[in-house]
Amino acid sequence: MDIAGSSAIITGGASGLGAATARRLSEAGARVVLLDVQDGSELAAELGGAAVQADVTIEPEVSVAVEAAGEMGPLRVLVNCAGIGPPQRTVNRDGSPHDLLQFQKVIAINLVGTFNCIRLAAAAMSKNDPDSGGGRGAIVNTASVAAYDGQIGQAAYSASKGGIVGMTLPVARDLASVGIRVNTIAPGIMDTPMLAGLPDAARESLGTQVLNPKRLGTPAEFADLAMFLIAHDYMNGESIRMDGGIRMAPK
Repeated sequence: MDIAGSSAIITGGASGLGAATARRLSEAGARVVLLDVQDGSELAAELGGAAVQADVTIEPEVSVAVEAAGEMGPLRVLVNCAGIGPPQRTVNRDGSPHDLLQFQKVIAINLVGTFNCIRLAAAAMSKNDPDSGGGRGAIVNTASVAAYDGQIGQAAYSASKGGIVGMTLPVARDLASVGIRVNTIAPGIMDTPMLAGLPDAARESLGTQVLNPKRLGTPAEFADLAMFLIAHDYMNGESIRMDGGIRMAPK
């Protein structure tokens, strides 16, 4: 699938995995729309794209990004990177139960938000010319190794990411009739702003837990895999761990 001249939406595109993916897609000739609750205008200007401050769970706000993408070219790519992961035990050390509103918020942003963006972007993609090279569109979601190896305090996060893995194949089946492919990346321990606040020693310790190579993954590596899944016409319905072989311990 050749994305040159097409538009692409990257949720969570203002930083981290999303920003790296936006750069990679821009290099491949796509016009990028950064959908994020943060201000992505500076990066969007650098890439010749657009930034839309939006909450992935709110339909009208996501629709603004879809419309913005359509104005720059046929929307053929969606990469879902938006997500949060605040930890909390099912029963906290003080004996109090997990905050239900926090659990619901994680599920809403990570899982419901991902599906909301998929359904709205796919509706726009379905109107594309099916003979434009590689089908009407490609969608890449972001799960996590926590979908498989959830650690202590990750009940909400793991549930949300497991839901993304679980819906990948059925959504790919749903969208096959309109020529849209759907894949998911499950990254391991990545060197993103979520880890930026940790001391260097702690970051290095996390890297040593990786089987090989013994380091954190980089946003650029995520972006390369996302680009591969977008470009490869025969990749569909797959969830791929990108984690250096790590299997997470309970804590």
